[in-house]
Amino acid sequence: MTGPSLTDLWGRKAGSLPSFNRYSPALKSANVTWDDKTLNEWIKDPQHLVPGNEMTFDGIKDDRQRADLLAFLKQASQPGASVAQGGQMGGMSGGRVPNLKHLDPENRVQAITYCKDTYTVTTADGQSRKFWERNLRLKTDTSADGPEKNAPALVGAGMSGDRADVIFADPSEISAHIATKC
Repeated sequence: MTGPSLTDLWGRKAGSLPSFNRYSPALKSANVTWDDKTLNEWIKDPQHLVPGNEMTFDGIKDDRQRADLLAFLKQASQPGASVAQGGQMGGMSGGRVPNLKHLDPENRVQAITYCKDTYTVTTADGQSRKFWERNLRLKTDTSADGPEKNAPALVGAGMSGDRADVIFADPSEISAHIATKC
């Protein structure tokens, strides 16, 4: 995920979720507690509510669209809501992100080859999938939730199954795992 979990968002102080360590200094020091009013202002114009934050979102100016989004977020961010627990808010694939420490065979990358404009990713279950080079993203997750060293994870992305992420434990692993082979 690129942002903090939205579960239990209402009533939480902005920039305070311990499991997310990429808050901007402006958001960490903001004296904002998320409620209907502050979330409405944030979604309308993040820079106005918390000047200097690093949110790359200009906001939603339409009152009705904001109200609809807030109603959805309020329901979806409740504990146990399936959307907030790995559905579309957890990634565009709509499915759960696998546990990157204990991967099922279909998510454990065994080999990656590259030929012309195509990556072929082979997983521990013996399956190979081809991805156009712009549809396979190579990422790292060095957190405690990231994959084991030298055990990259394949995680589906996109809504049509044609995109994926390969997540490595460390940036140095990326080149070592990709072989040019036609």
